[in-house]
Amino acid sequence: MQIVVLGSAAGGGFPQWNCHCRMCQSVRNGASRAEPRTQSSIAVSDDGEHWVVINASPDIRQQINASPQLAKADGARGSAISAVVVTDAQIDHTTGLLILREGLPLELYCTPEVAEELSTSYPILSMMKHWEGGYQTRTVDIHSREGWRIPSVPNLEFHPISLSSNAPPFSPYRNRPRPGDNIGLKIVDTRTGATLFYAPGLGAPEDAVLAAMRDADCVMMDGTLWTDDEMIHEGLGTSLGSEMGHLSVSGDDGMLALMEDFTKPRKVLIHINNTNPILDPDSPQHQAVLDAGVEIAFDGMTIEI
Repeated sequence: MQIVVLGSAAGGGFPQWNCHCRMCQSVRNGASRAEPRTQSSIAVSDDGEHWVVINASPDIRQQINASPQLAKADGARGSAISAVVVTDAQIDHTTGLLILREGLPLELYCTPEVAEELSTSYPILSMMKHWEGGYQTRTVDIHSREGWRIPSVPNLEFHPISLSSNAPPFSPYRNRPRPGDNIGLKIVDTRTGATLFYAPGLGAPEDAVLAAMRDADCVMMDGTLWTDDEMIHEGLGTSLGSEMGHLSVSGDDGMLALMEDFTKPRKVLIHINNTNPILDPDSPQHQAVLDAGVEIAFDGMTIEI
């Protein structure tokens, strides 16, 4: 299985266009060795020729153009993207569906709950019907033990794992999310058994998440905030990370402590907010992540398992 990190930042990217926090200012004026990052998305393939995008960020055009694996085509138009999976209905994971309209029709996989949001509260799927009939939406059952397969990557098996997080701010289910509003993905290469677990938004590790982490050869996990009150401390918001559906990286019950219990998988933090000091390679927080045996995702990062 081949994995490409198209974007590694949380919503807004890094630096965020209207943010003047210490981290954004330092990278904007060249005072930091931190690298800019686009909004969170990955792509997976079983042959390096056909790719499935997981979460279509607002930066998808830039990300495709920066990824030769995805940008190639045989004719005057086209790409190596054969399908899209979205793990929730958040704006930073679905706005790219608008950008991909020139490539329609295209298969889209999501839960019924996400398809409902994308047809009502945030009606991308309804709008896109005006371009070649829109997305060929395939809803997936979060209770299925068999998972599902995508024809263009026949050797990969996709298993949805329900996550404890939150529904989007525009959703009528905000602060009372339903099972299916947020999923992680366990992706298995059926030829080798190699397994990726991808969970860019995770509020609490439940039993199914722990089991998926235990089985994985590579985990790519929510790295949004270093501390739960980071946004408040920086004067950039009034909500805790936990209220937004994100487990903080640090602390006795944080993501690093959670990952410490798993020795088998390659461990990667992704979906990193612009305020998070782990983005600064000279910060003690960055070094603490590396000392824990965990990697920090960056745009263009490639992984093969």
